[in-house]
Amino acid sequence: MNLNNQTSVTEFLLLGLSGKSQQEEVLCGLFLGMYLVTITGNLLIIFAISCDPHLHTPMYFFLASLSTVDICTSSVTIPKMLVNHIVGSKSISYRECMSQIYFFITFSNMDGFLLSVMAYDRYVAICCPLHYTLIMRPRLCVLLVAASGLITNLHALLHTLLMAQLTFCSNNAVHHFFCDPYPILKLACSDTFINHLMVFTEGALIFLTPFICIIVSYAYIFSNVLKLPTARGIRKALSTCGSHLTVVSLFYGAILGVYMHPSSSYSVQDTVATVIFTVVTPMVNPFIYSLRNRDMKGALRKLILRS
Repeated sequence: MNLNNQTSVTEFLLLGLSGKSQQEEVLCGLFLGMYLVTITGNLLIIFAISCDPHLHTPMYFFLASLSTVDICTSSVTIPKMLVNHIVGSKSISYRECMSQIYFFITFSNMDGFLLSVMAYDRYVAICCPLHYTLIMRPRLCVLLVAASGLITNLHALLHTLLMAQLTFCSNNAVHHFFCDPYPILKLACSDTFINHLMVFTEGALIFLTPFICIIVSYAYIFSNVLKLPTARGIRKALSTCGSHLTVVSLFYGAILGVYMHPSSSYSVQDTVATVIFTVVTPMVNPFIYSLRNRDMKGALRKLILRS
């Protein structure tokens, strides 16, 4: 498909978060620091899990997969913004923008699917402990991650191809630091009915399926935990759920605030919420999972001492 034949616009202008040069310099410095922390923290999680045989379990396999996706999510958006700031440009080519939309949709949805898989893992561990090793076999774990990747890539491909069919006229200024699908849809001068229809049907299905799986998993978990006879047993059962629930709340809270309404009502508040799940959440995930987990802290300590 020749994308350039579909539009009179050959590039978009990423105006950033503030649109003011002095504030953009501060924001770029802040984003650079956050990006470096994200890469370092998530790589440490991946290396610690791979180097410690005690962490070669389904729960930590899913956590390593989540850290990998978090690195990819940040790498889709932040490096282009930093490069543009360094070279003094705000432009992103049409093809680069479509590519950014594709990978952004893929990895942001992959996050949600992995969080639902992790919730299912906790459900099996707490509600079916005697059958845990039988159910959560390595083959099933790999299959769950692979299926999540396949579904999210097909989902992203559908919406990117629909976006590529739109016509964009003279207005090519995007009030964001990357090609977020909603601000791009607002710039189209052709009919976006099909795009919005797919967002609120197929897109809602892809978004709500893992979200509902998380809710159902924790409903069963809490119903089983409350039957335990002692408070100590309840705390022990929920000890591995606290970190996961914190990440789920941060991730889905931001997404619900941004994408559960038409693109025409996209505002500055939505831009800030987008920053939370594209920049902040990938950065804080390693801290949330390591600071509240004795096994992870021990593995990180061994890794640092060994290096």
